[in-house]
Amino acid sequence: MSQLPICVYTRYTAGTMSSAPRRPRNAPPQVQGCTCNRLRRLTRRVTAVYDHALAACGLRGTQFSLLSNLLVLQTPTLSVLAEAMDMERTTLTRNLRPLIAAGWVALQPGRNARNREARMTPAGRAKLAQAKPHWRRAQSTLNSALGDAEVARLHRLVDRYLPLLRGPVHSDG
Repeated sequence: MSQLPICVYTRYTAGTMSSAPRRPRNAPPQVQGCTCNRLRRLTRRVTAVYDHALAACGLRGTQFSLLSNLLVLQTPTLSVLAEAMDMERTTLTRNLRPLIAAGWVALQPGRNARNREARMTPAGRAKLAQAKPHWRRAQSTLNSALGDAEVARLHRLVDRYLPLLRGPVHSDG
């Protein structure tokens, strides 16, 4: 019986299949693959959990997040809201359009002629209150799937890394 060739990157080690070559015990971990791709894949899966739960009340995760930020910030300028959400202002404006059309958010002139402010309307507050139980269900789903300790760890990592990437970060290559 002839053996099938095994991929040169895969080897059999101590009863398990391993695709990584052996490294010394104290060697630093090697980063393999695209970090952006991995994070985007994770974000799409997390977003799908929230979008699925929030669909019952006619919202998407991004819309819930916008309304939640408006609740906390009260009447921010569009620039302040965009910065709080780590979002380009043009993206924020595009994401606000359906909320404005639904009557959940209103834009008004800012304190100076160059700025506009966003505020949540009473209908927006009611929509956010309606959505909260669905958001809690999505949060619970993720906590159950990943475990509370892992979710807390993920939050700490995100909180630690966000400030490191604030502003323009460019590669040298």
